[in-house]
Amino acid sequence: MPLARRTFLTALAGSAAVSCTGSCAGRADSADPKNPADREDGASPSSSSPHAAAAAARRLLGHHADQLSFRPLPGARDSFRVDGRPGRIRIAGTSPAVQLAGVRQYLKQVAHANISWAGEQLNLPGLLPAPPQPLTGRANVPHRFVLNDTNDGYTGAYHDWAYWERELDVLALHGFNEVLVYAGADALYHRVMTRFGYSDQETREWIPSPAHQPWWLLQNMAGPAGGPVSAGLLAARARLGRRITDRLRELGMEPVLPGYFGTVPPGFAARNPGAHVVEQGDWYGYRRPDWLDPRGPHFGRVAAAFYRTQEEMFGPAKLFKMDLLHEGGKAGDVPVSDAARGVEKALRTAHPEALWVILGWRRNPPKEIVNAVDKRRMLVVDGISDRLPAAPDRSADWDGTPYAFGSIWNFGGHTTLGANTPEWAEFHNSWRTRPGGALRGTALMPEAADNNPAAFELFSELAWREGALELRDWFEEWSVARYGGRDAEAVAAWDVLRRTAYGTTRADGWAEGADGLFGARPSLAVRTAATWSPKQLRYDATEFERALDHLLAVRPGLRRSSAYRGDLLDVSRQALSNRSRTLLPRITDVYEAGDAAGLDRLARDWLGLMDLLERLLATDSQQLLGRWVEEARAWGSDDAERARLAYDQLSLVTVWGTRSGAEAGLHDYANREWAGLVGGLYRERWKTYFGALRTALDERRPPRPIDWFALEEAWVRAPGRLLTRPTGDTYKVAVQVRERLRRA
Repeated sequence: MPLARRTFLTALAGSAAVSCTGSCAGRADSADPKNPADREDGASPSSSSPHAAAAAARRLLGHHADQLSFRPLPGARDSFRVDGRPGRIRIAGTSPAVQLAGVRQYLKQVAHANISWAGEQLNLPGLLPAPPQPLTGRANVPHRFVLNDTNDGYTGAYHDWAYWERELDVLALHGFNEVLVYAGADALYHRVMTRFGYSDQETREWIPSPAHQPWWLLQNMAGPAGGPVSAGLLAARARLGRRITDRLRELGMEPVLPGYFGTVPPGFAARNPGAHVVEQGDWYGYRRPDWLDPRGPHFGRVAAAFYRTQEEMFGPAKLFKMDLLHEGGKAGDVPVSDAARGVEKALRTAHPEALWVILGWRRNPPKEIVNAVDKRRMLVVDGISDRLPAAPDRSADWDGTPYAFGSIWNFGGHTTLGANTPEWAEFHNSWRTRPGGALRGTALMPEAADNNPAAFELFSELAWREGALELRDWFEEWSVARYGGRDAEAVAAWDVLRRTAYGTTRADGWAEGADGLFGARPSLAVRTAATWSPKQLRYDATEFERALDHLLAVRPGLRRSSAYRGDLLDVSRQALSNRSRTLLPRITDVYEAGDAAGLDRLARDWLGLMDLLERLLATDSQQLLGRWVEEARAWGSDDAERARLAYDQLSLVTVWGTRSGAEAGLHDYANREWAGLVGGLYRERWKTYFGALRTALDERRPPRPIDWFALEEAWVRAPGRLLTRPTGDTYKVAVQVRERLRRA
């Protein structure tokens, strides 16, 4: 029997292998060295460590960390101070994470270096320079929340500990102190529901595979496509979740864990007589989990087991994320205000000092929820602070409930650059300082992380700045730290980007950029790849392309970092992708004119742009679909499970799920321009479509319909060879992109 499976079955029998109160990751009886969750020996302490900042600095900076010393800084409000002399830099802060925020400020302002979740530049001198005067910083809000409910799906559900260790270091470096953690929630629900009448097999068949679990936790869907989750997978994810939460506490950060608000499998009332359950119907072709009435005693018992088991498995927590009746949930005969009180009562019984974290989205949370609970102990993490119509702030929307100013700059992990940064610069500070306002935090919530590094950096600084933010100055400073020195071409490139992709505003009702049409299901009328994305560009594409010219002209000494190469790739990709919006109308014109030769010529141009884009993307390991799929396969214990997990990961960025869900709009919701997708599925679709148009012209009839879902599903099941290692040189291909765009 495989070790991971043996460990999990032992846990079901009552062993502490999964539910240990210390870190499970380092236990000899639970760790599997072949599993991605367990690739590093040792366990993290369960509380803040005085050496945590130094250890993180060593991981991030290597031997240069030897020139840094860390000490605590007394104070009730998060703050740091950096001073010292060359080679001996002293960082004081109120927690290890805040000390790391001081390190980031030092790297940016003094050493002109940059570490991001998408590329870094660490061309540091042998002797680190001293600040000319002390650097100080103080958080202007207590809550600095990060990650979306969808993050584990769209960023990658199969990341291992090596990924998460760096991700947490980078989040601490950028001043965040509250991190949403969903890893291991599947194992938690499994343990709880097997105590309320469900078998091991029944429960595992109810839990979706990891890439789709965020929507199960949101009560949108249940049941995996392609088979139940395995016992070994649940055990491994529980260990990973414990390592993440332990590391957060070690750094002085707070894990935000899922709370219990009533999710149960089908048939709960039959197994637990007297329980009142409200069926939630379907969501895009999936049956939603049922909802246990929070007013009754059965809810209290399940919630008590949930919170007790959660603390055993993942350690103590103070913040719990939950949203009632998400995206069309049905209250049935249960008054929503009474339900909210029942959920709160269960939370307070288990954790008297807990904070209920809830999503701010359109009409959520409704006032009947916030006015039914102790709103002083609720935090609304607002996802649309930067896309609302004009308003003084969000305080009135939730009757004074504390909230965090937030942004969702991508949906589904789209690879477009940009954000509504003018709104960030104007509204965060004014809303925060408004007399009587309820703004108490920031909430960085793109649906997928590890992209858009300038937006990541700028938004993270909002919580540490006082007064007005001048975007022209900020982007100039960013270019210096990002590439390691002042360069007129780099400054000019980022000024173009500031005025275009990063200069969009809420005036059009959007906060994300328009995706490219290469990733769309083909049609002459298509205007967006994802159903619910902007239908047109939100800036001048011709002006945007000037940024590529400037970036290519940056002096050679500043081109060596992954930060520069990543930015160059992002801008080149977007410039190419934007051309799809000007080329498609020309294709439409020649087709409607019956010009077969013109159609052939422009179809070749279209596919040629896609081929060039594929070559560009293949130069960067972070843009490879094959790498992403192999991460999923690595968690499988046999060929069958590896195939299921690969399908789980790959389906999410293509068909998403069922045929009915795809046809209702979920297909390509998570489109992204990655090598393997552009040159694989996306190219196959457009080549098929152009062939259908050409045949229709030859036969003088309308083109025959194409079953796109069948084509997509077949490709997902057998995508062919996908690159797992980069090939080619980003700079050289970016030059080709510029030359190709000039010829168009």
